Amino acid sequence: MSRQHASAMAIPAVGPRARMRAFFGTSAARVATAALLILVAGAVLAPWIAPQNPFDLAQLDILASRLPPLSRGASGALYLLGTDDQGRDILSAILYGLRISLVVATVSVSFAFVLGTAFGMIAGTAGGRIDALMMRIVDIQLSVPAILVALVLLALLGRGVDKIIVALVSVQWVYFARTARAVALVEKRREYIDAARNLGFSQARILVGHLLPNALAPLIVVATVEVAHAIALEATLSFLGVGLPVTRPSLGLLIANGFAFMLNGEYWISVFPGVALVLVVFAINLAADRMRDVLDPRRTP
Repeated sequence: MSRQHASAMAIPAVGPRARMRAFFGTSAARVATAALLILVAGAVLAPWIAPQNPFDLAQLDILASRLPPLSRGASGALYLLGTDDQGRDILSAILYGLRISLVVATVSVSFAFVLGTAFGMIAGTAGGRIDALMMRIVDIQLSVPAILVALVLLALLGRGVDKIIVALVSVQWVYFARTARAVALVEKRREYIDAARNLGFSQARILVGHLLPNALAPLIVVATVEVAHAIALEATLSFLGVGLPVTRPSLGLLIANGFAFMLNGEYWISVFPGVALVLVVFAINLAADRMRDVLDPRRTP
């Protein structure tokens, strides 16, 4: 019996349903998933469930600025989490800000996934000097802090949703490239790859039809982690004033807007958006950690 067949017998195949049951087998995964679903649902449904559109100047009341939580304005409106210095409802601002943060993170990770996976797969299958050259590019970028690369790019490109997506993609693709290359190095030595070559399959068909499906599990885990990373990085850049414009405030910009009022005791302007940011990043990381265990072929539910 060959070593490959022995390994296959040692690791039983596990179906999607079993993996799903295993994912929800811990209380941490269930809590993280529930919290994430609530936050995402609130962001998606923000135009319908938010008490106001915080970016519509016609709906703002400057006389209701900096009201503490559970206060009522002159119009009788109840502000559960208070208002900021412009009279915006903090709860509404969080829902809309979270929506922007999730869209930016999801779009940037999607582009980084495609770019990095293609780069890593080509490097891993090419081997030799091509692989060495391509991975030196990855190593050079990984040696520079991601936030520094993003800051330089945004200084050149300016502020805007499209600009920050470009900056995030530029710092995230390397993580997918490194993972895809590692999988390609292992899988290209398998017997099924040799069989595909003997059948005359093109290199592109082998990459897409054979190597890529086997790389999806670790790449999905990386993508989940990078969504949380993108949200945190975008919030940091917006807090520093180089991310999204003030007309499209995300959670980071909401935190920055209230930072000047912290010493006055008006904590709610920054604290509540900060709590929402921590919750969404923490929930995604918990889900990714559990997903890594479930999708590991060496583990069985």
